[in-house]
Amino acid sequence: MVPVPPFLAPEPVTAEDSIVEADLPGQVRQTLADYLRARRAESRALDAAFAEAVDELVGFVLGGGKRIRPTFAWWGWRAAGGPAEGPEAAAMLRVASSLELIQACALVHDDLIDGSDTRRGKPTVHRSFAARHRARGWNGSDDRFGTAAAVLLGDLALAWADDMLHSAGMPPEALARGLRPWRAMRTEVLAGQYLDTLGPVRGDETPQAALRIDELKAASYTVQRPLEIGAELAGAGEQALEALRRFGCDIGVAFQLRDDLLGVFGDPEVTGKPAGDDLREGKRTLLIAEGFQSAREHGDSDALELLRGVLGDAELDEKRVELAREALIRLGAVDAVERRITELTGTAMAALHGAGLAEPAASRLADLAVAVTDRTR
Repeated sequence: MVPVPPFLAPEPVTAEDSIVEADLPGQVRQTLADYLRARRAESRALDAAFAEAVDELVGFVLGGGKRIRPTFAWWGWRAAGGPAEGPEAAAMLRVASSLELIQACALVHDDLIDGSDTRRGKPTVHRSFAARHRARGWNGSDDRFGTAAAVLLGDLALAWADDMLHSAGMPPEALARGLRPWRAMRTEVLAGQYLDTLGPVRGDETPQAALRIDELKAASYTVQRPLEIGAELAGAGEQALEALRRFGCDIGVAFQLRDDLLGVFGDPEVTGKPAGDDLREGKRTLLIAEGFQSAREHGDSDALELLRGVLGDAELDEKRVELAREALIRLGAVDAVERRITELTGTAMAALHGAGLAEPAASRLADLAVAVTDRTR
């Protein structure tokens, strides 16, 4: 199993900690394992070959990930006065854990759309199934089979996320409240993914377009909506909800901007993806948009040509990745993104501190905000 990242690792247990909070990522993983064990048994009753495919999804869900979305959902629940222990807390843990299945759907489909080869240091799902096709000498195209398997398993993860949410054991009135941000989140992440796919084909290189994608594809389903889901389930008032929305949106965008920097400058041994993989995939991130804008403003046609040349180049080598990095630094794009991260973190903290949220949730959210925006992986 991939180690838990330092910023989500268990903290020293104190007398105030619940069993869940002593190791939230571990509790989420165990909750998912219990749920998926039952679904895997159902799958085997349908067909052994289908159960074998389900095993790939189960391994993907349990084999890594930072558990960020469940963490924010849990602390949204606690910030609104939700209990740390007891039947309601257990139900909330199941709701929070279901977010990992939506994340699995998004990652499996995102890797397929981007044509990515690895995820968390292992072959992506579509590549894994293509390799299985080749190894067993099956008929037809291995790539087409890998694509079909990834689409179907991503869809299955999304369906099971809904199933897990609805069977978590929340009272009907609480579930009805939680479904509002849940439904919004699912639509927003797909809208963001579509805009992310549309941007390159219509050549939209503006920072505004990049930020809108970050708001929909990243901030919404990574921080803002998970926080809202937890808070709504706990019965939060409108003032607390609005503060958590503002906090979640700004921290969610800042988190994605940090991720974008790591996608170009991160260590492959740490990120689990090849150096410069975001460049090969042609991602029009804010980092790239700032580079384009600066190059145009300064009349740096060489830098503009270089950046446009590396984006989407599947054969991009380390030498040209390094040239692109140097250009982005020289153009001030890296500094611009770092400033934006700092500004967003500041406005998020202001919203959080002015909300009068319950402790220890308010302090934990503040610590988590700093951790996810100031990290090396």
